[in-house]
Amino acid sequence: MKIYYTIHVIQPLIIVSLYYLFKGSDHKVNPIFKSSHNIPPFLPSTKAKTKMAGGAFVSEGGSGGRDYEGGVTVFVVITCMVAAMGGLLFGYDLGISGGVTSMDEFLSKFFPQLEKQRVKAKHETAYCKFDDQKLQLFTSSLYLAALVASFVASVVTRKYGRKVSMFTGGLAFLTGALINAFAINVTMLIIGRLLLGVGVGFANQSTPVYLSEMAPAKIRGALNICFQVAITSGILVANLINYGTSNMAKNGWRVSLGLAAVPAILMVIGSFFLPDTPNSMLERGKYEEAKQMLKKVRGTENVDHEFQDIRDACEAAKKVEHPWKNIRQSKYRPALVFCSAIPFFQQITGINVIMFYAPVLFKTLGFGDDAALMSAVITGVVNVLATFVSLYSVDRFGRRFLFLEGGIQMFICQILVGSFIGLKFGTTGTGTLTPATADWILVFICVYVAGFAWSWGPLGWLVPSEICPLEIRPAGQAINVSVNMFFTFLIGQFFLTMLCHMKFGLFYFFAGMVAIMTIFIYFLFPETRGVPIEEMGKVWKQHWFWKNYIPDDAVIGGNDEN
Repeated sequence: MKIYYTIHVIQPLIIVSLYYLFKGSDHKVNPIFKSSHNIPPFLPSTKAKTKMAGGAFVSEGGSGGRDYEGGVTVFVVITCMVAAMGGLLFGYDLGISGGVTSMDEFLSKFFPQLEKQRVKAKHETAYCKFDDQKLQLFTSSLYLAALVASFVASVVTRKYGRKVSMFTGGLAFLTGALINAFAINVTMLIIGRLLLGVGVGFANQSTPVYLSEMAPAKIRGALNICFQVAITSGILVANLINYGTSNMAKNGWRVSLGLAAVPAILMVIGSFFLPDTPNSMLERGKYEEAKQMLKKVRGTENVDHEFQDIRDACEAAKKVEHPWKNIRQSKYRPALVFCSAIPFFQQITGINVIMFYAPVLFKTLGFGDDAALMSAVITGVVNVLATFVSLYSVDRFGRRFLFLEGGIQMFICQILVGSFIGLKFGTTGTGTLTPATADWILVFICVYVAGFAWSWGPLGWLVPSEICPLEIRPAGQAINVSVNMFFTFLIGQFFLTMLCHMKFGLFYFFAGMVAIMTIFIYFLFPETRGVPIEEMGKVWKQHWFWKNYIPDDAVIGGNDEN
């Protein structure tokens, strides 16, 4: 519980520090922030031109869109921080399952066949240490449930609002956590994991959309990445708890699994106090409430231009009766492609393979029997710190830069780590690492984790949530979550088996996939920094490839310059 207390002490500090991280280079305070209930913007207002892929130029302030009045209020920052607790649910589970499945008491109680297999094995290799399908099902079943739940959540999100989905997700996660904590057999474990998956599906469906709709366009990336900060913080907290409970004489795994109820309770309580987004209110015909909420979150009375744009988009959305059918239309082709491709690429970066090898390296460095848990803590710290780099840079340097830089960084590290491990372990997996080699591999693993944490980690959630027009947003986000969960399920279920059979060659396989996805981003993804969600069509219309799919009537304001 001290760990959770620490996290809640840190969160207010994060809110206060956002200004200092994102203050513009000219250090001038925008006049709209003279009111005491506002804080300065993270970025200066600018009309500078930014070159996009294909040679088109757009305004940083909105890709040719309006520069809306209002700024970043304390209200909207705190609201987004509370909403980002949905990421804490996801992150805690990501971190807790790996540590629990390495605890001897847990394995002997639920997976005795694995213990017997390891005892009987004459040569236990680093590659095949935990190659067991039932054990992998314990981890992967959550993501299969999240996949199915994301489709249900898309309907709930659209009809009843984003906060209702977040409440449902928190409640399902709470129930699953309690069932897991009191599990007496594998069946209860799997049922609990399935309910956790329902919670993750609802939270991941609604939270990124909520954050994107509440945040001003110029700092939407920073506030949305609070979701990724919550994920990485949840992973780190889980790793620390696992490290502590592993030393308990009995039932340490129950404590680890049961404490998942804490972020779930925070999510349930928080959803009661969160306001709904202006976009969601307009979707349900609450026009006056929506305008008042927009005034509150922007900190200004003059929101007519932004409100009208959101209302126009909402009116267009209401004419769409079948979002799942319409998302296949030509004008939504970019959104469909990126909502499918980005989560797919995010999961085949090989991050899970890197994480699996960390215990071997730390054990060589002398961490002994606690190597797996200690290595998870260290990589978790790197993960959190690197995510703050993304917070600082996503609205300064843009999404494309982080995608490309992170891809190159991960590719180089995958090749180097695979080569070092291949030279030392070979195909048998029975070799040993010298301290010097282990040091170098450890460095490359940390650099790799950092590259993922400030690029594909947070952007995998941010970009799909900000590129979909309102009329297809629930469907687009459902595709994003479901594709992410499907491939997370596949990796969770089969990557240990792949590692056992492909050995160090698996690192080269993932390096090749990273190269492909980096090339994909270079040619097909335009910069979306600072673009109001309702005017994203202008970005696609100016892109050398996607302009062929976007009709003029799909762009708010046509081709007019504002």
